Amino acid sequence: MHSLRAIETPNQSNISISTQPCIGRRGLERLDFLLLLIETIQINGVGTMLNTSRSLGIENQFNDSVQLWKTRTHNPLRKSARRGDPSIKEVKSLIELISITADRLYPLLRQLLSEKEPYHITNERWINLDTRFKDLISERMNLRRRSVQKLLQNDETHSFLRELVLLLALSSGPDGMNRLTTNINDIR
Repeated sequence: MHSLRAIETPNQSNISISTQPCIGRRGLERLDFLLLLIETIQINGVGTMLNTSRSLGIENQFNDSVQLWKTRTHNPLRKSARRGDPSIKEVKSLIELISITADRLYPLLRQLLSEKEPYHITNERWINLDTRFKDLISERMNLRRRSVQKLLQNDETHSFLRELVLLLALSSGPDGMNRLTTNINDIR
């Protein structure tokens, strides 16, 4: 049985993440796909995330794009995956980075999720997002993995992408880090 360890967040609430390993395989995959979604939505996503990490004071975790990449390569679906588990500090920093970035991207996320926009405009946005997301998956993920192949199928990609956009939107706001952490810990 895994022991639990609390992670302190900026709003001083405690988030529980298991320590042995600190996050499950599916949770690592989900964090990496959320970061990939951020890159899909924002053209210079990595640069923006690095600037955000500096403003959050977590630049010692992600002082350059190589450090961020090394943390993300714990995802076993990547072309060049690293063995082992990320530290609790790395996971907490990724969650914080995703949540703060989601705050900034929330207006775009809301446009994607809104049903008030005309259908043809919303559909065009989803098609563009879907195409870019598939391109990034093809570029960075191990295409020999069955789960990656399945993601690249039209129906699977679209539903998975909608799920990620919704999770990213829920990760914004004052309690977004807690919602994201809970979601990542609940993935089976």
